Amino acid sequence: MKYFRLMKNNIDVQPFLNEIASIPDAWARSTGRQDKIAVQREAEAIPLRGLVKSKIGDRKRRDVHESRYTNGSRKFLVARAFLESFAAEQDAELGRGKIVRLMPGRRVYPHIDRGEYYRVRDRYHLILQSAAGSYLKAGDEEVRMAEGELWWFDNNQMHEAHNDGEAERIHIIFDMLPRHRVAEVYGEGRVA
Repeated sequence: MKYFRLMKNNIDVQPFLNEIASIPDAWARSTGRQDKIAVQREAEAIPLRGLVKSKIGDRKRRDVHESRYTNGSRKFLVARAFLESFAAEQDAELGRGKIVRLMPGRRVYPHIDRGEYYRVRDRYHLILQSAAGSYLKAGDEEVRMAEGELWWFDNNQMHEAHNDGEAERIHIIFDMLPRHRVAEVYGEGRVA
């Protein structure tokens, strides 16, 4: 496969699920994904890392490279620790990230993540819950990702997802900038 790569498996997802369940109304706190992004209108998200709004200036949101933890992410220490550990392991800088839920019968419609931010970053999915296996298509390839697996995929390809199971599908979706691309993005003086 050229658009997908299994990075890890057998990750214990229970601590992540316990953390989400311990926060009342975790899914109701942010509805921006459903309201603003048409292709993702059926997905619910808990933002962990987002763009730095003060850096937008005259750029489009999809071209802003600078990211930071959200205030709400303070309640998700297990998720944050995982992101930081994996970024260090991969020698990369964390970008944006969120916990995403897709209810049974819901989908993320075909799209390509456009903009300078996405062009240089790698996209990952950590599958926390998906009894039927999480369906994801990128380009002409399809995979079923299992709970406890961490996948890289090429989000510069046309991609889509569908929950054809009978239970909620929950992923942590996040981006990382490989260290070798930091100078390309921020200039020679920036150290990741």
